[in-house]
Amino acid sequence: MKSRFNGLLQPFSIRKVESESRKGMRMSLIEGIPASIIANFLGGPLQTVFLTYLGFSAFHIGLALAIPSFALLVQIIIAFAMQKWQNRRLLVVITGIAHRALWVTTGLIPLTFSEDAWVPVYMVVWTLCMIAGQAAGVIWTSLMADVVPPALRGKYFGIRNTIHWFVVCATLLVGGQIMEWLPGAKGFTVLFVVSAACVIWNGLALSQYPNPQFQPSESGSSIRLLFKPFADKRFRTATLFVAFFILLQNIVVPLFAYIMIEFHNLSTSTVTQIIMLQNGAMMISYYFWGILNSRYSTNRLLMWTFPIIALSCLMWFGMIVLPVLLILILVHIVLGCGLAGYNLLVFNFLIGDSPKSERPMYIAVFSAFTGLAGFIAPTAGGWLYDTVKGGPAWLLGYGIVTIAGISMLAMALIVAPIVFKAKAGDSIAG
Repeated sequence: MKSRFNGLLQPFSIRKVESESRKGMRMSLIEGIPASIIANFLGGPLQTVFLTYLGFSAFHIGLALAIPSFALLVQIIIAFAMQKWQNRRLLVVITGIAHRALWVTTGLIPLTFSEDAWVPVYMVVWTLCMIAGQAAGVIWTSLMADVVPPALRGKYFGIRNTIHWFVVCATLLVGGQIMEWLPGAKGFTVLFVVSAACVIWNGLALSQYPNPQFQPSESGSSIRLLFKPFADKRFRTATLFVAFFILLQNIVVPLFAYIMIEFHNLSTSTVTQIIMLQNGAMMISYYFWGILNSRYSTNRLLMWTFPIIALSCLMWFGMIVLPVLLILILVHIVLGCGLAGYNLLVFNFLIGDSPKSERPMYIAVFSAFTGLAGFIAPTAGGWLYDTVKGGPAWLLGYGIVTIAGISMLAMALIVAPIVFKAKAGDSIAG
């Protein structure tokens, strides 16, 4: 047990002579801590509470939650730009700091604008924030694919995500309690001030990343670069499946916190504690998914995550016979296990199944398809809940989520095995 614990903390240790790869893995662990604090003080269920404070309706909340996915389209532009601007460390520092600094400035909106301008101003700043964040995402993914050796990817990212999701759990717990002790503007002030300090910490850590030489595509910046991922049938089919699955998933999953607050009358503290359980399940699951990824192919494991996510939606139907709080706890634990596997494995799928020189465009195309689905879905979900708000309590409380879960489960059990069937040599992650 002690040796496993030492192994978990090993990437944090500093050696007198440190390779670029080891330094990059260590800095990635450190940099993700302030990033996780910002994302969970200003995002997740606490973001839903802040948006409600600003006067957002369900449709507006769904639209706001859809913007990060829509912003993924910028990654296609960034993939082209990286063929000329090849200093990935500088690019990730600029875009990463811009993303988090803009997010923090949303806290100034109630102080600087009249109340009738809060919703539109937030949407503008939030959109710019997410464009910067998604631009940073494709650069960071390309950089880390070169930093982390292929043989270590599954285990390393499993450990990294486990540590970061521990931070997420602690952050959500503290953030929820702050909003209980200091409701309204006072609580938000604390969250935004702490997040502002974390922007500085995160920026300093990003600047310490290694900067391995970028391998440009043979196609350069020509339009042929865009079409290379589409010529890869295996990649194309998997991308379309994931996009359709996300379309169904994101009609309901991003609105879980809203449903719990609005239709089940749970307090902010209770909702954050439930989300914390989800993140605890993710934290533990990341480690085990990483271990499994060292034994089984990424495609096979990724296929296993889809029915788990679908089950987390289907379980809402259990509210007809079991206490609502119990079902919500079980739902979020199952969802955490499924999302942990998906988040880890889809990353390894992208960097493992794509040619190194074409990797930024593969990532960008995947992000564009899934991002478009992710944009449409929460917007449609928010519109749907606004439309049926006066409808039956069962439909609002669990009916819509259950219907989405049935559709997702059908895709996961019937279509996914065809799309992600094993290929020759798929015994371990590539």
